[in-house]
Amino acid sequence: MATFLYKLGKLAFRRRHFVALIWVALLTLAGVGAASAPTAASSSFSIPGTEAQKAFDLLEKRAPEASADGASARVVFKAPDGEKVTDKANKAEIEKTVKAIKAGSDQVARADSPFATKTVSKDGSTAYSAVSYKVTSMELSDDDRDALEKTTDDARASGLTVEVGGDALQAMPETGSTEIIGIAVAAVVLVITFGSLIAAGLPLLTALIGVGIGVSTITALADALDLGTTTSTLAMMIGLAVGIDYALFIVSRFRGELAEGRDREEAAGRAVGTAGSAVVFAGLTVVIALVGLAVVNIPMLTKMGFAAAGTVVIAVLIALTLIPALLGYAGKRVLPMGEKSRLFGGGRKKAVDADGDAKPNMGTRWARFVVRRPVAVLLVGIVGLGAAAVPVSQLELGLPDDGAQPTSTTQRKAYDLVSDGFGPGFNGPLMVVGDLKGAENPKAAAGEIRKTISQLDDVLNVAPPMLNKAGDTAIISVVPSSKPSGIETEDLVHSIRDTGAQITSDSGAEIMVTGTTAMNIDVSQKLNDALLPYLALVVGLAFLLLIVVFRSILVPLKAALGFLLSVLAALGAVVAVFQWGWLGSLFGVEQTGPIMSMMPIFMVGVVFGLAMDYEVFLVTRMREAYVHGERPAQAVVTGFRHGARVVSAAAVIMIAVFAGFIGSSEQMVKMIGFGLAIAVFFDAFVVRMALVPAVLALLGKKAWWLPKWLDRALPNVDVEGEGLRTAAERDAGAEREPVRV
Repeated sequence: MATFLYKLGKLAFRRRHFVALIWVALLTLAGVGAASAPTAASSSFSIPGTEAQKAFDLLEKRAPEASADGASARVVFKAPDGEKVTDKANKAEIEKTVKAIKAGSDQVARADSPFATKTVSKDGSTAYSAVSYKVTSMELSDDDRDALEKTTDDARASGLTVEVGGDALQAMPETGSTEIIGIAVAAVVLVITFGSLIAAGLPLLTALIGVGIGVSTITALADALDLGTTTSTLAMMIGLAVGIDYALFIVSRFRGELAEGRDREEAAGRAVGTAGSAVVFAGLTVVIALVGLAVVNIPMLTKMGFAAAGTVVIAVLIALTLIPALLGYAGKRVLPMGEKSRLFGGGRKKAVDADGDAKPNMGTRWARFVVRRPVAVLLVGIVGLGAAAVPVSQLELGLPDDGAQPTSTTQRKAYDLVSDGFGPGFNGPLMVVGDLKGAENPKAAAGEIRKTISQLDDVLNVAPPMLNKAGDTAIISVVPSSKPSGIETEDLVHSIRDTGAQITSDSGAEIMVTGTTAMNIDVSQKLNDALLPYLALVVGLAFLLLIVVFRSILVPLKAALGFLLSVLAALGAVVAVFQWGWLGSLFGVEQTGPIMSMMPIFMVGVVFGLAMDYEVFLVTRMREAYVHGERPAQAVVTGFRHGARVVSAAAVIMIAVFAGFIGSSEQMVKMIGFGLAIAVFFDAFVVRMALVPAVLALLGKKAWWLPKWLDRALPNVDVEGEGLRTAAERDAGAEREPVRV
């Protein structure tokens, strides 16, 4: 592989005009496609195989007028102090507001008056109107949301307190400013790392081109493939991070080759042949992790994974072709560290030791320290990560509701008003769907279902059954005593489902529990069930891939175990901050609660791919030194001398990109940003920078052991560039051979 990529790098360097033109054309084509594509309807959300989804599908077939899976809003009214919502003026204003909500959008299926549905608190201070839409919250347009907000703003002018809860106002948070912060930090880190504005600008430019092509392509295909806004958000986050990192490694290796006296074309070829090989395999691990999300069988998550994987592939191709082409344009302005201007340290004499040799850099000094004290470093690292992972034992999973919103939002205010006026369970009523086709007396069967459910624990209220036009399907609203995200509510859902067999035997009717709360519970369960198979698939495939890369059994095993340590530690930190509230105010956590159920599998997918990046980039340099004759301990030091600075810079950039999302007002986005940032920190600076060299130092030559039969069976991908060195030595020997006359 190294030989092929070497030739590709030299070809891209020589034909730089053609290569640059191709990428500009692709960017233009993707941009035109995105601009001319029809506006995509928001992606639909379905969870195949769950009871909640089966109930929604049944209602869509038999009672489409109910809009069971449509968006919902709960407009909460609170009378001024000393007044009641039933007072004449307040009642008239509430009725007027409900009518205005109904008339404000064609997508409103129904808007119930609280006085007709008797949703008025016992003390008369609070009332709420249930509003349902014909489409899901992800399919609502901004105009529909604006109409709802304008109507409630008008009602506030009368003196009533009016707040809106439910998922109708749910919209994707703006993330543009966070991306700018990440790019700005990346720019500073790159300038410090390279000491050259030109060299620092190349990774940024190519990463933006790659993300531009990827996101524009997603936008162009969004309508045809039913892709939501979250798809492009994840693709942008991952594409930006890996795009900068991959280009960073190629440019760094190019500068190193120049420092050894090679001409620019040869340096470009060797940079792509060696560092490019690591880029290819690092990219493959990320792609495996993202594409593997299909195992979960949640269509939206699968699409997100495939789209992000496509952006990673683009980043790899750009690093292998566009980077060497741009290095051809940059000319002598891309120079090794310390050879440019005084602004970046140029013109100064390099520090030397007593023997006149250049002083070792920080990476070299750290590696020598670890090699001398591997047991101590290993123990400290494992104990530290183990301590951080302790909170995982108390991990509670769920999906956030309005109670997790910031206290300044109208959703949170509505949630609190309903909890105070009616009880927390009213914020997440359950929808029980009764299939009455098998019942001899459908109405009696529906009444029996209501009676059975009302006798269960934690049930506050069971509404009378609502039958569809055909009379073969019933909808029963059940209000729990506990909040939607509470363990008691989850137990109630399971209790209702457990009574299904008894109800069927008694009346012939079948029941299913659905609604937002039940759907959240089913999603959490589905994600939990998929975690171990997903982990086995992703880690197993990557393990096999790393065996091919490193030609070793123990090095890939160590990489996988180190990754598990870092993910557990990161999850522990997430639990401590977002579930227990430790340092919560520092990260803007206003309400503690269950950890988002998607978080573990999402972290495994994204962080595993990125963690293997650092493993491949750092350890391939060690493997390269070992293959070229260095002792195992010295090879570790050599790998750090060449790679530690660049890997550290790559990790800081990655952390900056993810940490920018901590500033989001959305709890879910904030949690993802924090979790990914802390996971990259643990993996890059504790596992890869401390535990990896310590383990390799302890193993010595055994680290690179591979059974002979397996060595013969595995393809030789030559990530270390041994083929390039052999070819160079052969060419040099041919030049020295005397000519016979």
